[in-house]
Amino acid sequence: MHYDFLMKRMRPSLYSPEMAWLRQTLVGRRLELNLTQKMLAERMGVILSFIGKVETGERRLDIAEFVRYCQALELNPSLVLEEFCAKLEEQHPPMMM
Repeated sequence: MHYDFLMKRMRPSLYSPEMAWLRQTLVGRRLELNLTQKMLAERMGVILSFIGKVETGERRLDIAEFVRYCQALELNPSLVLEEFCAKLEEQHPPMMM
């Protein structure tokens, strides 16, 4: 399989439905915990703009950041990732080889 094609399938757009779902999940949980963006940034030891950019879709999380973000929100990263993968599969069914 051609590398460029594979990368296009593997890297969802910042504004794809599954990425929107992830942002909504993270923001919703922050609000459930009655945390401001500033409070979450302090929990994570990051600057406030980092949280804002993640929540608006201007910035992606790498895997380590994703785990720390989930932990700061008292979420199980494995469960969030499992649900994200299900959303991704809904949008992009696996290719048959």
